[in-house]
Amino acid sequence: MTSSETYGRLIAVVGPSGVGKDSVMGGICAAAPDLHRVKRVITRAPELGGEDYQAVSVDEFDTMAANGAFAVHWGAHDLRYGIPTEIKQKVASGTNCLANFSRKALSDAAAIFPHFLVLNITATPDTLAKRLAARGRETDDQIAKRLAQAVKSLPDDLDVVHISNDGPLEETVASACELLKSDLKLRSEATL
Repeated sequence: MTSSETYGRLIAVVGPSGVGKDSVMGGICAAAPDLHRVKRVITRAPELGGEDYQAVSVDEFDTMAANGAFAVHWGAHDLRYGIPTEIKQKVASGTNCLANFSRKALSDAAAIFPHFLVLNITATPDTLAKRLAARGRETDDQIAKRLAQAVKSLPDDLDVVHISNDGPLEETVASACELLKSDLKLRSEATL
């Protein structure tokens, strides 16, 4: 095989705050253990839970960014997020990687990663509001800001798979795995 035949994909998981990205990603990775789940670097306190991430201060983040530690990085909701640069090598070696992403960083990532795929998870505003309140990480004002951001659209020129997470998590995960399996299989066959 040539290197283009073994090239993996970076799958960027996006969706509004409270849509259940971490839960869906956990289910996908449990069902497809060959996917590598990317551990992001975040300027968030380590004890806040949710995803498994590397907590750093803003100064540490800025130093890491200046030293080329991130393939892609962005700011959102008063925090900074980074995708470690090592992911480029993983994808280049044929590993499919799954990463929690921001819609605003998708175009940057698409320019860096060949075969870039977006998994867009959606839910109704009522579902989002209930989940944000239940996780207990934000104030009412922060929740209102996050809900206002929920309607942002995606760039037009991306390969996107859409899935709703309003029902049971198991159904969402099963649907996502089927969609991703079909998409990754089609891409693999196209490179043969």
